[in-house]
Amino acid sequence: MRQFLLPFLLLLIFSSCTQNDVIEEVPPKNEVPVQKKLAGRIIIHDLEKTEDAYVLVNDAINNRVYIIEKNESEILYEWKLPSGIGNDAVLMEDGNLLVALTDPEPAYNFGGYGGRIAIVKPNGDLIWNYTYSDEKNLAHHDIEMLPNGNILFIVWEKKDSNEIRRSGYTGEEEVIYTEKILEVNPANNEIVWEWDVWDHLVQEEEPLLANYGSVAGSPAKVNVNYVDHLKEGLYNGDIFHANGLEYDKENDLIFLSVNYFSEVWIIDHSTTTEEAKGSTGGDYGKGGDLVYRIGNPAAYDNSEGERMFYHNHHPNLVPGKNNLLVFSNGIPSVDAHSIVYELELPEVYELRSSTNNELNVAWSFAHEDFFSAKVSGARRLPNGNTLITEGSAGYWEVTNTGEVVWRFEGDGFFWRGYHYAKNDSALGPLGL
Repeated sequence: MRQFLLPFLLLLIFSSCTQNDVIEEVPPKNEVPVQKKLAGRIIIHDLEKTEDAYVLVNDAINNRVYIIEKNESEILYEWKLPSGIGNDAVLMEDGNLLVALTDPEPAYNFGGYGGRIAIVKPNGDLIWNYTYSDEKNLAHHDIEMLPNGNILFIVWEKKDSNEIRRSGYTGEEEVIYTEKILEVNPANNEIVWEWDVWDHLVQEEEPLLANYGSVAGSPAKVNVNYVDHLKEGLYNGDIFHANGLEYDKENDLIFLSVNYFSEVWIIDHSTTTEEAKGSTGGDYGKGGDLVYRIGNPAAYDNSEGERMFYHNHHPNLVPGKNNLLVFSNGIPSVDAHSIVYELELPEVYELRSSTNNELNVAWSFAHEDFFSAKVSGARRLPNGNTLITEGSAGYWEVTNTGEVVWRFEGDGFFWRGYHYAKNDSALGPLGL
């Protein structure tokens, strides 16, 4: 009976299929289709002219740090962070992430506040976790690892009404928040160096109070009563709002972006902490007084030179040149366009009164669709292009002729973007 039943069943199966039937292949149960995670939209991509690299994205509003490729903006790796980000995050040579994090309960906060700094393994485990946040002090915005492994960071320090009146401050605020730069040794959490703007003020309003002198005649000092009348919005006591650090290892200098002064200050890091409190000592003989300043002559009553910056972010050196990139955000009431400047730094820093101390422009980029009132930055790439972070929108890559060869738009709030070559050894621990 079986020998007749089997041919009958086979005939029945084949006869039930027509020429137009499609037999779908069912994937093995263990194979699950992988769906790409895209960070946003690629608007322009010229493969031949872009730097073949990945981009580390700092999305401040969504507390995310991840790496994307340029073709589709696929997210290749994302860190699990122990708390919100305090803006800056950068990949270290060993594949770990150096990141500014937020204190969940700070005594006060402004945009860009942090309070914590951490080194995070690729799997999210903490290697180092450091808190600088109390009733008076709060780390914020930016961090910079030095060649010796120490870390520079910016700190707000709260000053009460008695302190600020004795300083000669004549503004309406009853409390102000001033700026310090600290250097911490991660091996023992010891603060090994400090610079404080409070030690380098000048004011010409109150002869009987501290810091009295000529603002115009003291370009290396900071006018505690300077107010930018073009600034939009309130200060709320945050009268300087520093937001970016760059370290020049060749000259042992620090570049500090000071947003509400629309300036970049240059500070001597070769001093001791004690010398940094005064006006002598260090490689430049000025102690902690400003070695140089650029961007806004009105901030120190300089009648010479034209203002270049209207709020600014992310000063950083151009590799192989004595030049500095700075992102000038712009102010809508003046011109609702942002500009990236490449400026020629002087061979010798000579900051003088009644002298044009502004720098020559080696290169710049602006575009009718290019504007972000906050955050943002720009970095020079190995192929000569510039990777620009438009904080409120995404990223641009432009050539030295201003041609846009890559443009990404996303739904985040982008602090900065850092590029990493695809063969960078730091990517190995991430599986890239």
